Amino acid sequence: MAVALAAGILGSVQVAVMGRFGERIGTLEALAFTTVIGALIAGVALLVLRRSLNGYADAFSSPKWLWLGAAIGVFVVAAITLAGPRIGTTATVALLIAGQLGAALAIDRFGWFGVDRVPVTLVRVLGVLLLVAGAALTLRR
Repeated sequence: MAVALAAGILGSVQVAVMGRFGERIGTLEALAFTTVIGALIAGVALLVLRRSLNGYADAFSSPKWLWLGAAIGVFVVAAITLAGPRIGTTATVALLIAGQLGAALAIDRFGWFGVDRVPVTLVRVLGVLLLVAGAALTLRR
């Protein structure tokens, strides 16, 4: 739980920082630079913590559709870099969360990507709808 909370906090910081970085050097340039630095950090972490780079070989031998995570990650960082300065950090994070929750509801319901199915209840749907409404309200200046 602590790691998820920390990721949420750092996600908001990332929106603000990447937005400023994108304004300074360009959205695509900030995305490309950040992706390279992230890959270097992850590679060093893999080498230090696992004492091997075999994880890369494992990834290449995995089903190619699992690589979607990387493409989605690049899209998310590009989107927050572009949206943050235009609509603000709060609205960007709120819309990101609203989209995540809506998609998560469908993923849980239908068991997409091999996850266990979780029933959709009225309370879960209401919770997501309230968060979507809250996200819409953050767009008002």
